[in-house]
Amino acid sequence: MQLSPALTQQQLLDALQESAQPGQYARQYLEQGQERLNQAFEIADITDLVHARSQLVDQVMVGAWALFGLAQRDDVALVAVGGYGRGELHPCSDVDLLVLLADTPEQSVCDCLERFVAFLWDIGLEIGHAVRTLDECVDLARDDITVATNIMEARTLAGEDRLREQLEVRTGPEHMWDSAAFFAAKWEEQVTRHKRFNDTEYNLEPDLKNAPGGLRDIQMIAWVAKRHFNADSLEALVGAGFLTKEEYAVLRKCLDYLWEVRWQLHVLTGRSENRLLFDHQRQLADRLGHEDSSANLAVEHFMKGFYRVALAMSVLNEMLLQLFDEVILRCDDPEKVRPLNRRFQVRNDYLEITSDDVFEKSPSALLETFVLMAQNPDLKGIRASTVRALIYNRRQIDEAFRNNPVNTGLFMQLLRSPHALFSQLRRMKRYGILGKYLPEFGGIIGMMQYDLFHIYTVDAHTLLVIKNMRRLRYEDLRDEFPLASEVFYRLPKPELLYAAGLYHDIAKGRGGDHSELGAVDAIDFCQRHGLSAWDGKLVAWLVKSHLMMSVTAQRKDISDPDVVYEFARKVGDLVHLDYLYVLTVADINATNPTLWNSWRASLLRQLYTETKRALRRGLNNPVEKQDWIDETRDVAMRLLTGQDHDAAEIETLWANIGDEYFLRETPRDIAWHTEALLDRDDPNDPLVLIRESSQSVLAGGSQIFIYTPDTRNLFSATVNALDSLGLTIMDARIITSADGFSLDTYIVLDEHGTPIGEDWARIEQIRKTLTETLKYPERFASTVSRRMPRRNKHFDVPTQVLISNDIVNDRTAVDIHTLDRPGLLAHIGRIFMRFELLVQNARIATLGERAEDVFFITDLDGEPVSDPALCLELQEALTRELDDKNNGKQ
Repeated sequence: MQLSPALTQQQLLDALQESAQPGQYARQYLEQGQERLNQAFEIADITDLVHARSQLVDQVMVGAWALFGLAQRDDVALVAVGGYGRGELHPCSDVDLLVLLADTPEQSVCDCLERFVAFLWDIGLEIGHAVRTLDECVDLARDDITVATNIMEARTLAGEDRLREQLEVRTGPEHMWDSAAFFAAKWEEQVTRHKRFNDTEYNLEPDLKNAPGGLRDIQMIAWVAKRHFNADSLEALVGAGFLTKEEYAVLRKCLDYLWEVRWQLHVLTGRSENRLLFDHQRQLADRLGHEDSSANLAVEHFMKGFYRVALAMSVLNEMLLQLFDEVILRCDDPEKVRPLNRRFQVRNDYLEITSDDVFEKSPSALLETFVLMAQNPDLKGIRASTVRALIYNRRQIDEAFRNNPVNTGLFMQLLRSPHALFSQLRRMKRYGILGKYLPEFGGIIGMMQYDLFHIYTVDAHTLLVIKNMRRLRYEDLRDEFPLASEVFYRLPKPELLYAAGLYHDIAKGRGGDHSELGAVDAIDFCQRHGLSAWDGKLVAWLVKSHLMMSVTAQRKDISDPDVVYEFARKVGDLVHLDYLYVLTVADINATNPTLWNSWRASLLRQLYTETKRALRRGLNNPVEKQDWIDETRDVAMRLLTGQDHDAAEIETLWANIGDEYFLRETPRDIAWHTEALLDRDDPNDPLVLIRESSQSVLAGGSQIFIYTPDTRNLFSATVNALDSLGLTIMDARIITSADGFSLDTYIVLDEHGTPIGEDWARIEQIRKTLTETLKYPERFASTVSRRMPRRNKHFDVPTQVLISNDIVNDRTAVDIHTLDRPGLLAHIGRIFMRFELLVQNARIATLGERAEDVFFITDLDGEPVSDPALCLELQEALTRELDDKNNGKQ
């Protein structure tokens, strides 16, 4: 298929001059030319397409320049700069132009230029333009590195090329921004740019131009090469000895891939877009030929490929910039070399091999590199030449290498290192060593999960888990993670924890239960690395059970001694509990920064504390519920009588409240509720109490206690009011007394994931809103209709409803997984109300775009829902109505 323009330059100029509407003609010419290029995408080389787009725009530019009478002048030139100057344009790329003047222009020239620029906008080109004299350009370039960089890539489209040549000379390294100054400024510019993207290639919605590993990193290398070596292409760096042929091939392949993605992104969005937003990722995956597999979505395959390319580009950029640093900035620095052993030495605070053939002669040195880095935390890094040798020689890592006791010993030595474990594992991953040594880890590099819950790729998450574990050693973390820090220091072998962290998600993306499959891999790892049978079983159990503690804490009623006993039975002993608790804390914190909050921390802390107590009491001696109830009543009574409340009056109030209240509430909270109920002025008004739950076992949220006559729609009215107040419900406990009153406790967080605090105006607003709502619950407003967050709209989360009966507690559990959205709980409450069902308890969890909520319900007589037909009807209604709401996303 022809990529060159349909007309010659002269034919296009003639057509523009003859047309009654040259602007419309030029617009159509561009559109038809672009459509021809888009159709060629499947068969043409992307480099040819990018250059062909530039040539198409060149034609129109030159034609328009002549159309407005500027072609014959020798005192003005039309110059392409930036990406356009390189001859690289994507379908909607900005077209950067410099109108270069020999001197201040005449008014007639200004008039022509104004019409020329207006014409370009009218035909649909997104232009960035500047009109400057030669002297003005020189002055600006001296002060602004970006201007100087743009001038380096300039090419003349029309007019006198001598103006551009003069500009090139006057802004060259002999006059301003010499190689050292230019490199230092561009490096600082890159560091600042990378910080905007959290210094990671693995953002959920990556920017393929500006983020680490993006197109700008390639351009950075090219700019420095051109400034210092006068290299007109990246390939010229091969001849200069800064790139090997293999590295250039990788760089070229990565560049082509990023260009292909960017081309399709522009075609899809119709604008100059560089961000791979959720809005576009699925469609791009389809356009680029990816398909769903049994274990992964097409979009996950696509993003895995993207992240791997970005990582490869980032490593090449890092290595080349260090080489440039040695040649450009530090060429005159004195050499300081000290030996470490026969294979390694330190040169100017960087680790390097003593000869080029070290890794060939001693393959084990591939792992020794990172052990030495961990043992010498004062080192700044690994020298670029050694990084290159590591990458080249990683091909020696085969099955024999992996089973060599010397190598397994080195890896365990690294896991036991007191310093920089995370940093060295991260280096090993970046240089391709970790994925070769542990092929199962290689399989998860770049793997993403298409949701808002897991905001990191699996490999990045895994290493963050280990980083979080290591951070627990630091004193400054004791305030943030007091219990986890204390427990960590009790672990007899922390390396077992790190091994479990390394393998807990290793089997994701294979299909099947990743915990089960990962446990098998973990056993193999432990056996290969010489761990004892007991140690291996512990690591495998941790991998297999790594979700058990968070699921129990967040989805079950851990105030129920039976729940605690069952969890303790599965854990077995205090050693397993300690390891599992630290792994769980590290895992949650590495999944999503918004996931860890004071409420989840308190749930895990409570489960750990109660389980530890159960284990010490002995699994053959479980606590009796009646003993628990009696102890709670006794402690609460002592608290109240100590405040001069009459015991008989208290017993009268408690007589109508069932045992479940004393099972599920703490003595301190019961005393708080009781005192307020006894002292209130009007017994007919709803009672609303609010305080920080840090004063109770349930630290980490704000407690809202409600005492009001029970009605069928009470739950719906309450959660609707809380939602309208911008509060997130973490837990709900609904108890109905024998005399028809509801005693409800809600644990809430504000929109920032923190307790309400001592904001008394806010507390009064909440109290007043709830009081008014509860006076007339049947009148509560329609469910909240705030807009759904943009990101959530692009996820298809089919509603799943599982209904089962809790025989022990005589209630029905309704487990709902659906797309999170404003007003969800109120809508679910309305459905329960329609079926004449009462909510007795609820555990609320929002995981990214998913809501995973468990409701414990009964019928109006307080009995579980035993009719199978009714259960099926309820399940179908919840599924249908919530899916209808999801499909009509606001």
